[in-house]
Amino acid sequence: MSELMFEKGVISHIKGPVVIAEGLRGAKIREVVLVGEERLIGEIVRIEGDRATIQVYEPTGGLKAGEPVERTGEPLSAELGPGLLGQVLDGLGRPLEAIAVEAGGPFITRGIKVPTLPRDKKWHFTPVIKKGDDLEPGDVIGTVPEGAITHKVMLPPNYGRVKVLDVVPEGDYTVEEVIATVEYAGTKVDLKMYHKWPVRNPRPFNLKLAPVELLVTGQRVIDTFFPIVKGGTSAIPGGFGTGKTVTLHQVSKWADADVVVYVGCGERGNEMTDLLHTFPKLVDPKTGKPLLERSVLIANTSNMPVPAREASIFIGVTYAEYFRDMGLHVVLTADSTSRWAEALRELSSRLEEIPSERGFPAYLPDFIASFYERAGRVYVKGRRDEVGSVAIIGAVSPSGGDLNEPVTQHTMRYVGAFWALDKNLAFKRHFPAINWLRSFSKYTEGLREWWIKNTGHDMMAYREKAMDILQRASSLEEVARVVGEAALSDENRLILLAADLIKEGFLVQNAYHEVDTYCSPKKQALLLKTLVEFYERARPMIDAGVPISRIHEMKSLGTLRRLKFIPEEEFEKAVEEAVAQLESEISSLIAEVR
Repeated sequence: MSELMFEKGVISHIKGPVVIAEGLRGAKIREVVLVGEERLIGEIVRIEGDRATIQVYEPTGGLKAGEPVERTGEPLSAELGPGLLGQVLDGLGRPLEAIAVEAGGPFITRGIKVPTLPRDKKWHFTPVIKKGDDLEPGDVIGTVPEGAITHKVMLPPNYGRVKVLDVVPEGDYTVEEVIATVEYAGTKVDLKMYHKWPVRNPRPFNLKLAPVELLVTGQRVIDTFFPIVKGGTSAIPGGFGTGKTVTLHQVSKWADADVVVYVGCGERGNEMTDLLHTFPKLVDPKTGKPLLERSVLIANTSNMPVPAREASIFIGVTYAEYFRDMGLHVVLTADSTSRWAEALRELSSRLEEIPSERGFPAYLPDFIASFYERAGRVYVKGRRDEVGSVAIIGAVSPSGGDLNEPVTQHTMRYVGAFWALDKNLAFKRHFPAINWLRSFSKYTEGLREWWIKNTGHDMMAYREKAMDILQRASSLEEVARVVGEAALSDENRLILLAADLIKEGFLVQNAYHEVDTYCSPKKQALLLKTLVEFYERARPMIDAGVPISRIHEMKSLGTLRRLKFIPEEEFEKAVEEAVAQLESEISSLIAEVR
């Protein structure tokens, strides 16, 4: 916090997590203050003269009128530097392990203040600049090996052009030690390996780029049907038990990203506990090391009031932007933005603001937009021809699975991909339970060239054929519910069979299966091509008069359904054998009826 001295105020009223203080002359909106004798962390959300309304991020029970309130002169900021990766942090960016040590056990007491980055750990710093160099914001000062990445220590964006006066030699240093001295605006400034950044201010970049590179997740229904790009945005809404958390875990594990930032924003404690237990045990498929070495986990602890959820979202995206500025590709997953919106609703009600639909504040759409607009694929700041990206995936937990509620509807306006989870599919054990009729992706057509370049297949053509079969089958299923499937023509029943083959053989994916948990783009393209072409190959049998019941008995159907379980190195040969078996059976059945 700032060392400047400010006039202290005093508490006049306490309304749950909201405190009214008087005497805070010169205070600013969103300034951090320290409340009460225990100096609890709070943030000013409204000012009327010298009277300030403060949102406190710790329990306020026991606070009394007349206790002091201290200004810090700083907005809520995140510490950025070596030591973030592998951390499990609370909603304000404080490491839970260090908090537990300070508290003397798992029961967290309020008023504990520990820095995000460890102050006693030494990092091996290698400078890439020398005395006399000119630097611009974003230029690299030196590098530090950290986890699965090479951490770049950069000149913070809030500086202008500086001249290097001195730099330390290669060696081991803590984040508090000075690594370089520069001249900025006529004064000497000491630089350390870390700096602070206001979490509500997006970090600057040089140029935003078009979203044309697929963020490979290894999940077929996402990559092929409703893809997200590097620097893109997506929402995954669904009711309880539809698979939001498992899908987010899969994306976090397999996504083609350098760093994963996972924000547990008020979701059920057992889900976050499961994440904290499983993530350290997961092996990163890229490096063979623990996945946690390229991850940052943010978990709102149960003793933090609901409003802290709002801060955790912006702290998480600030971490993501920082790694993006190193030229890395980052995935930020937020589980869930509905809890964040509920925090806004609670604060709004305590401030006695006029509510909008379902009690949410009228500015809810603006807050949702301000979060998702911080995604993007960019040329990073500084004199470096490097590209970094932040892709944001937000889970939405609508009450009762109602996708027409405000948070889901407003989110839908600002995201590029929408993965609507369906409870009926979940009840049928169809996972991921993404409804192909209610979901969408705005990135699909722009990825056509990517698929051709990286797989040799026009995946979008296969996707269009598959979607046509699935949509026609959906209409026929409604008719079949009324008149029975037996009343449909054999041609229509063939469409239903082809749709079932695509669902079982492609859309359903087992997250716990050794092979099926991840599917490469090349395997996805060849698998979908094979399943889609089944319908085209089978049509002549209907024209020749082969009964649909005989088609259902074909052994090759089982082979096609099991193709997804074939390992990558054996897949092409298995497809050739399956297609040969299918064509042989088709020829035999046509010859039999003739």
